Amino acid sequence: MCIRDSSMPPDVLMMKGQKRTGGRSSNTSGEDNIISNGSVIAVNNGQCMMIVEQGKVVDLCAEPGEYTYDQSSEPSLFTGGLNKESVIAVFKQMGRRFTFGGDTGKDQRVYFFNTKEIVGNKYGTPSEIPFKVVDADTGLKLSVRIRCFGEYSYKIVDPILFYTNVAGNASDSYERSQIDGQLKSELLTALQPAFAKISAQRIDYTDLAGHTFEIAEALNEVLSKKWTELRGLAIVSFGVNSVKANEEDEAKIQKIQMGMAMSNPAMGAGVLVDAQSDAMRTAAGNEGGMGAAFGFMGMNMAGAAGGMNASNPVSYTHLRAHETDSYLVCRLLLEKKKQTEKKKKK
Repeated sequence: MCIRDSSMPPDVLMMKGQKRTGGRSSNTSGEDNIISNGSVIAVNNGQCMMIVEQGKVVDLCAEPGEYTYDQSSEPSLFTGGLNKESVIAVFKQMGRRFTFGGDTGKDQRVYFFNTKEIVGNKYGTPSEIPFKVVDADTGLKLSVRIRCFGEYSYKIVDPILFYTNVAGNASDSYERSQIDGQLKSELLTALQPAFAKISAQRIDYTDLAGHTFEIAEALNEVLSKKWTELRGLAIVSFGVNSVKANEEDEAKIQKIQMGMAMSNPAMGAGVLVDAQSDAMRTAAGNEGGMGAAFGFMGMNMAGAAGGMNASNPVSYTHLRAHETDSYLVCRLLLEKKKQTEKKKKK
């Protein structure tokens, strides 16, 4: 007799093993929930097999292959890619198999667990989440409210905990849809403290898509008690498709950054030069006499708006030093216009 999973679908997290009785099998009339000596149990890649006796876990194997069941032997505990120390520790807490005076137990079942990465779990923050931003230039701590959308994946890392605390009451199978809603709700709740850990590393909210590994680690740290230690689950990856910040918060941050920039004499002078150059370009684009006058009035207004930094006179040489190609053309056009007007007056 051979016990295996009946082609476990990707959306199934746990499935009861099915008996396959062949012509060469010595057991042709065995009961569904009785495992006889000599039974062969087949384990596929990305699976973990568990033997449960009277509702108690008695054996486990997470390495692919075919194994022969022997009542007289000790539990094998082939942990495969699972966390060996964690699984063995949990198994010891659960106790060893029942012997029933040397007889076969009354109820024995084989369950197979999907230990592959469970992908395609979409999430989206229903409300804005506060995210702390530390300005690199000023060192100020600012707060911006964000919404983010994407996908995450998880996997079963401890089948014993998953069976004991989640899927133990399932008769034949346990599907991801039965727990996805709860997991998503807990993940969204954990995003805020996880983002706090990310912002403490001075990662800007605009760079979240490039730090998904750090986010996954932060989420696992926040969710460890509910997911890993209780259910035997862990987040594998956390993807960020888009991040949208509150427009009012962004405008406030830009205003503060501009104010801090203007308080720097060198940066304030640069802003003043740009404003004066824009005024010159406006003057060059107006052929009427008043147009040029308004343009140079704009230059005076820009100088007045510069405050203390703008009160210092800016030399013509300084302007020429900050002159770009487009402003050079404007200056040449102005000089040509002045020369033409002088010739007309003569």
